[in-house]
Amino acid sequence: MTKLTNNQKKFLRSMGHALKPVVMIGQQGLSESVLAELETTMNKHELLKIKIRAGGKDEKQQMINQIVDVSKSHLIQVIGNIMVIYRAFDEEPQIILPRK
Repeated sequence: MTKLTNNQKKFLRSMGHALKPVVMIGQQGLSESVLAELETTMNKHELLKIKIRAGGKDEKQQMINQIVDVSKSHLIQVIGNIMVIYRAFDEEPQIILPRK
């Protein structure tokens, strides 16, 4: 997985701003069903907004790290309980990133 440049992250953040959260993670955390839903959604959308309802700050950070690891995506932004992740499609990516 190649590292995104700051310019590319800025570009994705601006796109993510208009998105509505598609995946909601509740108090039960990252259950198998949530992870399966996440994977299905990542196969349809390259850029994804996720709402997290975690107890504490540490718990939320662990969830964020786990989501990024499991989905093999890039963390674009975290504001409050909302995170935005990006994973390009293997074939025919929909989002064309700036080169630098």
